[in-house]
Amino acid sequence: MSATYTVTNPYDNSLLGEYPHTTWQEVEASLALLQSGRQALRKTPACERASVLGKLAELLAANSEALAELITRETGKTITDARVEMKRATNAAIACSEEARQISGETLDSDAYAPMGGKFGIVCWRPLGTVLCITPFNFPINIAVHKIGPAYAAGNTILFKPGPQNTASARRLVELCYEAGMPADALQLCVPALADMDRLNAHPAVDAINFTGGSAAADAIAAAAGYKKLLLELGGNDPLIVMDDGDLDAAVNAAINHRLATAGQRCTAAKRLFIHSAVYETFRERLLARAGALKVGDPMDPETFVGPVINRRAAEAIERSVQQAVDAGATVALGHRYEGAFVWPTVLENVPADCELMREEVFGPVLPLYRFTDVEEIIPIINNSIYGLQGGVFSNNLAVVRHLFEELEVGTLAVNDGPGFRTEHFPFGGVKASGVGREGIKYAIREMSYTKTLVL
Repeated sequence: MSATYTVTNPYDNSLLGEYPHTTWQEVEASLALLQSGRQALRKTPACERASVLGKLAELLAANSEALAELITRETGKTITDARVEMKRATNAAIACSEEARQISGETLDSDAYAPMGGKFGIVCWRPLGTVLCITPFNFPINIAVHKIGPAYAAGNTILFKPGPQNTASARRLVELCYEAGMPADALQLCVPALADMDRLNAHPAVDAINFTGGSAAADAIAAAAGYKKLLLELGGNDPLIVMDDGDLDAAVNAAINHRLATAGQRCTAAKRLFIHSAVYETFRERLLARAGALKVGDPMDPETFVGPVINRRAAEAIERSVQQAVDAGATVALGHRYEGAFVWPTVLENVPADCELMREEVFGPVLPLYRFTDVEEIIPIINNSIYGLQGGVFSNNLAVVRHLFEELEVGTLAVNDGPGFRTEHFPFGGVKASGVGREGIKYAIREMSYTKTLVL
């Protein structure tokens, strides 16, 4: 008999369900089924895969409200944020459907390098095989669609391993995938015990692993996976920079939406705010007024902006990070208040550049402010992090923007927007400990494929 686990609502700690872990025998049976389905899926025309993904988009839209409510119950994410997630998930399925029709190779002429003339190389993209897709708690439907959709579009079979907190929403998503036309031998769901994850990652029937989550889990995956293809979307310590010519109201709005939405539990959240000294006091005043007026409470209430973090342990970890900064000399301008899994919006000033809040990823609604006078002084501070995911800058000075684009160690720099900007067809990913490879539908399809060349 398999072990069970419980899922509770972060808002009121009510029991949402008790579920059995997938046994190792069940995992192996799923992998065997997926292996048996590979040939059929390889032979499924791209137009049919596109049709299935288009139908999935329709089903996601039709079931959007019910899924949004389920996301809110599972994660504590506000219903407003959950509805936005469902819109993005629907868009991702549409993009997967469109990109499934656009997978194309190229033809090369061998005469570019003598004496190898007289041949053509026809380069095609082919599926890797079976992709293990591992998703986190914070965007349970959207991130899952960003993995399952491109993997299926490329012709891979998929073993989907969600975070245990999201068992009910993951089951519902798989049901919709089946209803859209994905066969069971193309998609299987599993939630094995943590003790079984190393041998799952190492299993010879798994050809690639697409993971979103923390660096500790990624290290374990990489150690077990060996030569498998890895697509790892990890953490971030993303800067938001406000120059003296920036639009302050827009910058405050970005700070609020890119850090305090989803209770700050986003890899691309604006985790460090660098404010030019010429506009610091004005920005600070407007930020404190906006952040202090936000409603904290029941995530099912459309008026609530900040719900709970995922559990009390997460709230306690955030509290420790904030207290460490305060002990190191930071001052509290707003917040530093906790109750159960709730963390009130917190704004800190005079945060030392070498403390945890400035160097590590803190997954919560905390805004450390750093005053600067010259952009050159903040570049090494921003780069002094193991992460390098995204950044945002508010400025109309093209020279400053280009200089930051060249110097900052990030995968994306958004101009006059926050670091949380993401859209389905842009490449998404970072450098250093922020991950390996790129998501974004077209790019994820390539990551989960390999090139095969016919020489004629």
